[in-house]
Amino acid sequence: MKSYLWRNLKKRFPFFIVLVSCFLLSASHKSKQEYYQITVYHYTTAAQENIIDGYLKDALIPALHKINLNNIGVFKSLANDTVKDKLMYVFITLKSLDELTKFPAKLETDAEYLKAGNEYLNAPYTAPAFSRKETIVLQAFPLAPRMHTPQLKSAFENRVYELRSYESASEKIFQNKVQMFNEGGEIDFFKRLNFNAVFYSSVIAGSRMPNLMYMTTFENMADRDAHWKKFVEDPFWKQLSSMPEYQNNISKMDIIFLRPTNYSDF
Repeated sequence: MKSYLWRNLKKRFPFFIVLVSCFLLSASHKSKQEYYQITVYHYTTAAQENIIDGYLKDALIPALHKINLNNIGVFKSLANDTVKDKLMYVFITLKSLDELTKFPAKLETDAEYLKAGNEYLNAPYTAPAFSRKETIVLQAFPLAPRMHTPQLKSAFENRVYELRSYESASEKIFQNKVQMFNEGGEIDFFKRLNFNAVFYSSVIAGSRMPNLMYMTTFENMADRDAHWKKFVEDPFWKQLSSMPEYQNNISKMDIIFLRPTNYSDF
């Protein structure tokens, strides 16, 4: 009966069927987009760094793995040796916002997690484990719905991961930059030049909005510089970046150079 009705609808209302099919395809595509949580730890002392490292390595990452949250990235800023406000980034991949809201409660019932993370979780106010903590929530771009672990050969201590943040002057202008990455072909261009991108995403909750963030990865700094040289010299980029519709769609750009810890999943 259902197949008969569907065939009849297709004959009588072909345009309507096309619209419904496109809607369902779009909805299915959007539902596959991942969400990401980036936690940024600010700290100033070696003691704080050791506490955070111990918590992430021995408590948080093992606990997240147990509830099937994998590909957890932990990175430290290359500038940490020369600045007072040192930074550590924790990247978590999530299938849905529901998963984002529920996993902290699961951690609270994990006895092994609570024991292994005791020094961090019960740090006294007189000796806090960190100076400040930020949380950024992101949604993967439509044409880059999944994160990818980098295919690199160098040791973790030599790698350079480049996290970029692009802010825009308005929501409308921000959507223009997102469109430039997706339909405009910028994502495919990065892929063609083998930038080993981990993710591309829109910030949906954070202190800087409207904003997008993405991460590319390299064997070392020389490899990074060589890739960007090819990027800016490529005819495709020269044409894309000069198109009138894509002018002035970034109002502020931040570039953070990171290195994965030896216990990071990637």
